[in-house]
Amino acid sequence: MEQPHELTVEAPRVWDRPAVAVPVLVCLSLVGGRFASFSTEANLYTLGTGGALIWLGLSNRVPRRPAPYRLGAGAAWWALPVVVFGVFEGATFVLAAGDDFPTFSRLADPLLEDRLIRSAAWLAWLSAFWGLVRR
Repeated sequence: MEQPHELTVEAPRVWDRPAVAVPVLVCLSLVGGRFASFSTEANLYTLGTGGALIWLGLSNRVPRRPAPYRLGAGAAWWALPVVVFGVFEGATFVLAAGDDFPTFSRLADPLLEDRLIRSAAWLAWLSAFWGLVRR
């Protein structure tokens, strides 16, 4: 049997390259940063972008990157602050502690009043979500 002389490699789609994906995420975050925190426009924009990313993640339109075979031993130490944050945030939200013991989200509101910082937070959220879509 004769072996093929040419090797073929599947090239990534044009829109899937970082040179395209990063500016799109930056533009989306700049638009999201223009809305006031917890406004109707901001909530609708969050639901729209999040819904679009969920749709892309559930469909097979985006090529997948291989997931790591096994997490390292240090991954449990990274999970500990996330769990503690979740417990505190959930407890203060459920107990409606108010101004005496505000949630972390409420403490971040003064920082998020600045449009540039709010856009940076949007970029972090969209980048993390895009990384999850790619898995």
